[in-house]
Amino acid sequence: MTDFSPTRTAALERLSAFVPLAGSTYAQRRNYDLGPERHQEGVSMLSPYLRHRLITEAEVQEAVLARHSLKSAEKFVQEVYWRTYWKGWLEMRPGVWTAYRADLQRLLDRLKSEAGLRRMWQDACEGETGIAPFDFWAKELVQKGYMHNHARMWFASIWVFTLGLPWSLGADFFMRHLLDGDPASNTLSWRWVAGLQTKGKTYMALSSNISKYTEGRFGGIHGLASEPRIPEAPTDPERMPIPLTQPVSSEPSALLLHSDDLALGDVVKAAPGVLGSGILRDVGHRSQLEIAPHVQRFVDGAMDDALGRWSDRLGAQTDLKPEDVADWAEGLGAKQVVTPYASVGPVADDLARIETALRGKGITLARVRKDYDSQAWPHATHGFFRFKEKIPALLGALRGLTTV
Repeated sequence: MTDFSPTRTAALERLSAFVPLAGSTYAQRRNYDLGPERHQEGVSMLSPYLRHRLITEAEVQEAVLARHSLKSAEKFVQEVYWRTYWKGWLEMRPGVWTAYRADLQRLLDRLKSEAGLRRMWQDACEGETGIAPFDFWAKELVQKGYMHNHARMWFASIWVFTLGLPWSLGADFFMRHLLDGDPASNTLSWRWVAGLQTKGKTYMALSSNISKYTEGRFGGIHGLASEPRIPEAPTDPERMPIPLTQPVSSEPSALLLHSDDLALGDVVKAAPGVLGSGILRDVGHRSQLEIAPHVQRFVDGAMDDALGRWSDRLGAQTDLKPEDVADWAEGLGAKQVVTPYASVGPVADDLARIETALRGKGITLARVRKDYDSQAWPHATHGFFRFKEKIPALLGALRGLTTV
């Protein structure tokens, strides 16, 4: 996409442009959606880069706090940590992800046999509902791969409560088109709007609120739901410990790289002198339906950028499908495959299957998790407001965590 060049250089340029705005300007203007050409006036637009870690959360926080006090930049700092919180919350409750994927499959089966549901879903995805702001945002997402965060909340609310469509289909629509589509942030944000994440607490899209925060771009919207109908959902699973990681040994190693974490410094450091690097590029696993071409293009560009920057440390690079990894590693003579840790989501699902296949050949899979994640995720035990009490201490531990 022309608006988001998939390189680390572009990410750093965007961060540099945003840092002066990260204090009071962001706090005052972050909820205003002024249209695709003006998003950068109020928000960072760093999310596609953070999603794939072309730039890291630690880098962003350090850059902002070098210019602003924590008090001044508190709103932005918290928004970055919301992404971290969602990942930690889901990491301890992977059954929520599994249930979402199962529910989505059931709904996709229903679309094949229920013409009315299929027509409503298609109208929503194509921006043909007759609700002007909703239709605009649907088309913006399909064309740009991006949507303002406040618009995402309004959109999800209209999808669930006004159109009466299942939230899982909406979450999937986002995952198929967003450049920053993140399994934790996306799934749990849709659940939150629908009243499932914080039980009974919903987010309702109001005409007056949309008019105010679009500065009149959309006003006088009729027919929006005024009362929520919270969907039925199974009880959330019990919280589990965050998985331990397999230590990296000194045995002959290959790297397995994926788009969830392209800040490769810690992985390369953990496994010097690798036999070769396998590359998992395909993002088709993000949905059972077709992924928007611009998402795959962004991921390909981001991976090429990261691989180019680290090429002298990666050995021969081979594009792989998950089912080919075990044979490839065995052919190299590897006794260990080292990979960046993938939090709960499609890549983690692939890695679990790959680990089973590798084990059958006597090869271990070692996941390298960033200290930033290991320090923050265990605090995502309850709601964000309990988590945010830990933010000052987490910020104090940032120095040295900016490996890229």
